[in-house]
Amino acid sequence: MFSRRRFLVLFPAFAASARAFAAWPTRKKKAAPIPVYVFFGTDTTKGVSKGIYRSTFDSTHGQLSPPELAATTARPSFLALAPPGSGHSSLYAVNAINDPAATVTTFALEPKTCNLRQIGQVPSGGAGPAYVSVDSTGHAAFVANYTGSSISSYRIQADGTLSQPVERLDFKDRQKFGEPGPNSARQQDPHPHCATISPDDRFLLVCDLGTDHIAVFYIHPETGTLSDPHLFTNERPGSGPRHVVFHPNGRWVYCINEMDSSIDRCLWTATRFSNTPQGLLVNSTFSIKTIAPEFPADKNTAAELAVSPDGNFLYASNRGENTLVVFSISTKNGDLTLVQRISCGGKTPRHFTLDPTAQWIICGNQDSASVTVFRRDSATGMLSGPVQTLSLDSPLFTLFA
Repeated sequence: MFSRRRFLVLFPAFAASARAFAAWPTRKKKAAPIPVYVFFGTDTTKGVSKGIYRSTFDSTHGQLSPPELAATTARPSFLALAPPGSGHSSLYAVNAINDPAATVTTFALEPKTCNLRQIGQVPSGGAGPAYVSVDSTGHAAFVANYTGSSISSYRIQADGTLSQPVERLDFKDRQKFGEPGPNSARQQDPHPHCATISPDDRFLLVCDLGTDHIAVFYIHPETGTLSDPHLFTNERPGSGPRHVVFHPNGRWVYCINEMDSSIDRCLWTATRFSNTPQGLLVNSTFSIKTIAPEFPADKNTAAELAVSPDGNFLYASNRGENTLVVFSISTKNGDLTLVQRISCGGKTPRHFTLDPTAQWIICGNQDSASVTVFRRDSATGMLSGPVQTLSLDSPLFTLFA
């Protein structure tokens, strides 16, 4: 019999192979994927949902886990996160009750588990708060009070909670904010529906469904207070502007109008060197309907819109027609062209959002107690599905953590 040493001398090729094998790196176990969490705000006035719910999302297959209650809180209709790098991990929720004593609640967000713990609550400054936004520095926040006809601004404190309102602006001041629109049923009062911060954090855009205006304010960085507004209108009384979104190029702003189910493309410009810089919207005269020509206009209200991260597609939702609509965006001038109209898979798609990979859209169907997931083709913009339908009572808002 050969000794091991004698064997390796006589068979050098085997010896070389043995050395090579010993040098191979050991295979490490794959690390478990980090969970992607999704929060859902719900309508608690129906007596079923209790507040904010949380799921995990599998972005490989487009699957949500069953929602679990993350925090009990009154009617969290809109949510926002403290931005990365702000020094605190917080989630903000408006409590959209129809009461002048309505509030905005701050939750501490545990980074690994996304558990929520309430750490603050302050007045929203009016009834029916419908929107909360946080600037990219994590220093200021803004709330639009739909029923209360007002907006409020806040400083964000070191622990992530909101200060008491720094300023409250009453949109019933007709000299500043204009006259109500012609629809006496819907436009009897001003109804601020969003408080959208410009990409450079210098301006606040507020859609007022009641007066058909978009008010543009300069944000004073030292105090969080707001300048006098510049008012923009699309010259279509009764359209009811609801939400705006900036295109990634920063030049185009799209506004979805709730009452006449349309989207306007506006031009955005802002001065840089002035004691009080001015942000201006200019009417491009481009507008497109969100509903099909044959659908009764009085049976629909447009709801949400979003632009894909590459700036090539815009998505909108219709409550009544109960559809998600896909438009391509012209790289030349930003005009929209219809690509697809698809059922939302439920009833009353109040809000939807793209997941962080932009491969999926999650849609909350308020009046069918469901959440639907759609696959998105990044090349064509088109949606397919739903690939999943999940039960959740009265979903109002969806937010990826």
